[in-house]
Amino acid sequence: MADTDVRLQPKKKGLTRRQKRSLSRGAQYVVFVAAVIVFAVTADWGRLKNQFAQWDIARQMFPDVITLALKNTVLYTVSGFVLGLVLGLVIALMRLSSVGPYRWLAGVYIEIFRGLPALLIFVFIGVAVPLAFPGTEIVGGTYGKAALGLGLIGAAYMAETFRAGIQAVPKGQLEAARSLGFSPARAMVSVVIPQAFRIILPPLTNELIMLFKDSSLVLLLGVTLEERELSKYGRDLASTTANSTPILVAGLCYLLVTIPLGFVVRRMEAKAQEAVK
Repeated sequence: MADTDVRLQPKKKGLTRRQKRSLSRGAQYVVFVAAVIVFAVTADWGRLKNQFAQWDIARQMFPDVITLALKNTVLYTVSGFVLGLVLGLVIALMRLSSVGPYRWLAGVYIEIFRGLPALLIFVFIGVAVPLAFPGTEIVGGTYGKAALGLGLIGAAYMAETFRAGIQAVPKGQLEAARSLGFSPARAMVSVVIPQAFRIILPPLTNELIMLFKDSSLVLLLGVTLEERELSKYGRDLASTTANSTPILVAGLCYLLVTIPLGFVVRRMEAKAQEAVK
């Protein structure tokens, strides 16, 4: 009789897993909306507009902010990226070499230049190198120093990217090339590296974005008015006008480049995933 009573009692109904997820998602939306409302109500929009949105000052920055500052930033970035790409590939091949000293040197380089802040590397290039080698000048002046600094930084990261890409290529590709009479070097250059490039294009583009932002450290090298990049250009005008609008405009110019590049990375990643499926 007792067992029958127990069976007849209605089971307690709790929230299902789906309902719990819906409640959690709803709570997150409520918190987000509340934070936006608090920010919108408490922020002093008048002071923000006065400090960051003076359109007269912004108009005065054009076209120099594009034809001078943005152009220099792109030149610094592209030259550093090209140097880093070449050096990174060489270091990656050394890392994969069967020669012990090559692997050791490549490993030390990667650990040092990935571990040091980019700021210290630029200080070293701008101060320590001239002190150590008086009377010498890096080819290209500031542009050469900027390319060297960004290239050394980017190479450490690109080397590991290249290494991962090369190791991701099926070993059968190399074996097939060798069976056709290719030498190990020719098989690597003609078969493995091109396939590795297709694999690592998204992370290489991310590296380009990182170098584009790190180009702001070029100011540590002591640039002239004609060599200023976006960050230095914005800071100088902000000091001259006693207003932060130039810094905001410089930031928007950075986004003008980084957002499209980020979109390209996402598209390449999506295509790579589709190819795998």
